[in-house]
Amino acid sequence: MKAMLFELFDQAPEIRDVPDPSPAADGVVIDVKATGLCRSDWHGWKGHDTDIRLPHVPGHEFAGVVAAVGPRVQRFRVGDRVTVPFIAACGQCGECHAGHQQVCEAQFQPGFTHWGSFAEYVAIDRADHNLVRLPDDMTFATAASLGCRFATSFRAVVDQGRVRGGEWVAVHGAGGVGLSAIMIAAALGANVVAVDIAESKLALARAMGACATINSREVDDVAEAVREVTRGGAHVSIDALGHPETCFNSISNLRRRGRHVQVGLMLADHARAEIPMARVIAHELEIYGSHGMQAWRYDAMLAMIRAGRVRPERLLGETLSLAAAIPALMAMDRTAPDGIAIIDPRA
Repeated sequence: MKAMLFELFDQAPEIRDVPDPSPAADGVVIDVKATGLCRSDWHGWKGHDTDIRLPHVPGHEFAGVVAAVGPRVQRFRVGDRVTVPFIAACGQCGECHAGHQQVCEAQFQPGFTHWGSFAEYVAIDRADHNLVRLPDDMTFATAASLGCRFATSFRAVVDQGRVRGGEWVAVHGAGGVGLSAIMIAAALGANVVAVDIAESKLALARAMGACATINSREVDDVAEAVREVTRGGAHVSIDALGHPETCFNSISNLRRRGRHVQVGLMLADHARAEIPMARVIAHELEIYGSHGMQAWRYDAMLAMIRAGRVRPERLLGETLSLAAAIPALMAMDRTAPDGIAIIDPRA
C-alpha cells in the first residue's frame, strides 16, 4: 500500500510503498477513505510523543470501509462503514468497565503507538470495542473530522464542561478543535466568545456560532477583554490550542466557580504551564482535562448531527493528496489550515 512515512523526527516524510496490514484475531483492516490532518500529527512528527517508534506512519482521525476481519470479531463485517476514536480501548481494564474508555489503562492510539491512517489501509485491534458504525448518508470526509477534533470537543463541551443554555463559553483558539467547540456550545444555547490571533479564523468562528470575537493581538489583557464581553467572566472556558498563554488566559477569564477545560495538548516546552492558583482557590474554579471520547458516546453526538443541530461538514477545509499533505504537516506550527484539512490517500 501507499503511505506517508518518516524515519527521523523533524525530517521530511516520504510517500512509500509499504506492506499491507493484516487483521489481528480480534481486529480489522480498514480501507481508509478520508483522514484528517491534525496538529497532534505535527507533535508526533516533531518527536513530542514518546510512544512513537521509528519508522512511523502518522494519522489518527479517519473513516473508511472494513476490508478484512479477524476470526474473533463479532459485531462488524467486511463492507461496514466505520470510524474509530483516536484513543482505542482494551475493553478489559477497570476504566473500560466503568465506561471511561478514553482513559483506558492499556489504550493504543493509531498514528502514535501504532502505524496510522496516512495510508491506504490501517489495522485496528479490539474492533468490537472500538469501531463506530457510520450513518449511510454521512460522507467519509465528515466522518473523518469526527475522530479527534469534533469528538474531543463534544466531550469537552458536553461531558467535561457541562455547558448549559444561557452560559458564557470562551474558546481560545479557532482551529479545528476550537471551531468544533464553538459550534457545539452554540447548539446547546450558550453564548460563545472566540479568541484567536487571525481575523480569518475569527470570521469562521462567527460563522460557526460565536456571538463575540476577540483578536488577542489587539488587546492588552485577553482575560480582562473576555470578562468585559461576558459581564463578569465565562462560565466555561476552553483552551483549544494548547499553549501556556492560552491556558493561563482561559483560567483567568473565568467567573467565580467557573470551569476550565484543557483540550489543546501541552507538550515539549509547553508541558508545564503557569496556573493562577490563587484565583483557582479563591474563586473555587474547576480545571478539567479532555482527551478523546468513548466509542459508546458517539451515539449522542451522531444524534445531534442527524437532527441538524450541529453540522460538522461546515468545518471541512481543503482536501489534500498524501504528497501535498507533507508540506502542510510540516508547516502546521506556522500556518495551520483554516478548518479541518482532509487527506484522500488515493488522490
